[in-house]
Amino acid sequence: VQLQASGGGLVQAGGSLRLSCAASGRSVSSYNMGWFRQAPGKGREFVAHIGASSSSPTYADSVKGRFTISRDNAKNTVYLQMNNLKPEDAAVYYCAAAAYVYSVVVGSQYEYWSQGTLVTVSS
Repeated sequence: VQLQASGGGLVQAGGSLRLSCAASGRSVSSYNMGWFRQAPGKGREFVAHIGASSSSPTYADSVKGRFTISRDNAKNTVYLQMNNLKPEDAAVYYCAAAAYVYSVVVGSQYEYWSQGTLVTVSS
């Protein structure tokens, strides 16, 4: 599985961006898909997860109510809609895939990773 993240950019605080994660090599329709981020000088942080059934997505407390994760299995793509962006959301964002996870917030449980896409939020 190869993952390609895109959609990052520069946005003003309060603005929106939609990140995409396109998978290739095989279908990820049965995979757990997650988004993580890493800000300069900080560790990798869980952002959101969606399971194969798309029910009950999980979000970090810091993004609840502002970010929405979704998937389009026909396009083999996962999205992260980010609204009301804050300067503290600025980071490199990565998508990840795993056939099985015991804890969706633990990055080491994901098998496949995208390259990062940079999100910059100006205040």
